[in-house]
Amino acid sequence: MSVEKRTGRFDSPHPPRLPVRGFIFDLDGTLVDSRLDFDAICREMGLPEGEPILEALERMEPTHARHCYRILDRYEREGAERAVLLPGVPELLEHLNRLRLRQAVVTRNSRAMAERMLSRCGLDFDPVVTRDDGPVKPDPWAIHCICRPWGIPPQCVVVIGDFRFDIEAGRRAGAITVFLGGRRAVERQPGAEQADFRFDSLQQADRLLRTLGLPIIPYHPSRESTRNFR
Repeated sequence: MSVEKRTGRFDSPHPPRLPVRGFIFDLDGTLVDSRLDFDAICREMGLPEGEPILEALERMEPTHARHCYRILDRYEREGAERAVLLPGVPELLEHLNRLRLRQAVVTRNSRAMAERMLSRCGLDFDPVVTRDDGPVKPDPWAIHCICRPWGIPPQCVVVIGDFRFDIEAGRRAGAITVFLGGRRAVERQPGAEQADFRFDSLQQADRLLRTLGLPIIPYHPSRESTRNFR
């Protein structure tokens, strides 16, 4: 498994200059897997594969947009009902809880679908910012909305996601960014090169924490909790 820094392969950990005080996670593809087929959604909507769906919907005339929103809602509902927790997530969240670090979720999903996925997978985050709340990633709006009430500058927050919009939003906010490659080669994915750090998955939680200059606390599965520190 690879761990890379944006300026090259990451060999010797050099933690961020400011202490890490919080984490903001993407949801689908980062914490959970709903196996959502974005290319199939685009095809059914008549969009080119890879087209950012929410932005395309904003450009459509109202009648067609309503039809396409129904398509998106159907796919998201089906995905939410099959969502599963990704490997490494419980271990990382347990570490962050023990370190008493703030945790939040920012997603381009709707609130209803985000809450369904979190509930199904036994996750509890507050806040959870969705597309129903305001401008979506890559706009950094949600990150600033989370950091202000936390009383934490974005420079002390880690933004983790598996898509270029996660990284773009984090960088525009001034946060530390971590790109997750999943089953795909990290270096071939758009946006990965912009991230401060690149990992295959959250199964590399120990290496991630060390990279960020955070202490490692032994994980005890019998005490496992996915409820975050607020």
